[in-house]
Amino acid sequence: MPYAVAISGSPRHNGNTETLLRRCLDRLSGQGIAGELVSLIGLHIRGCQACGACSETRDQSCPGGAGDDFEQVFEKMRAADILVVGSPTYFGSATPELMALLDRAGYVSRANGHLFSRKLGGPITVARRAGHNFTYAQLMFWYTINDMIVPGSTYWPVALAREPGAVLKDEEALRTVDRFADNLAWLAGKLN
Repeated sequence: MPYAVAISGSPRHNGNTETLLRRCLDRLSGQGIAGELVSLIGLHIRGCQACGACSETRDQSCPGGAGDDFEQVFEKMRAADILVVGSPTYFGSATPELMALLDRAGYVSRANGHLFSRKLGGPITVARRAGHNFTYAQLMFWYTINDMIVPGSTYWPVALAREPGAVLKDEEALRTVDRFADNLAWLAGKLN
């Protein structure tokens, strides 16, 4: 059975980003796909140092980041069949914590035979008012350069919300995330 991992780049516990990621995981679970939410809150993940060690050692890890929490999250990413990431929008982009993880994960993956190639997934973004499309596009670039498969939905999986829980009032966003999850499950079934 496929396994899903959803990674929240939000610094808020139970914020709008986590709410949408949990909804996606719940929808997948209802279709027989188990999964887990990984929050980056409290984790220390440094940005890529451009040391090139992942290309030299070819051991599917990041030797240049010893002492931080990268490896524990990266292992979950590698084990997942479906990988969904979520971020609030900060000045038109994803959170630096999430990008530090994705930059390093992408480099290690690409240096070791494209470890994420043909995994399923996609991003979900939340903004107070605007910028979520830029954040969504930024994260989509990561998926496509890593040779991953991203299904569509009835709209982009983006939402407008500020206060925790406000995303539950964005009915179109909820329907879009539901359809995105349904398409992930459908595609996983076709590929099995």
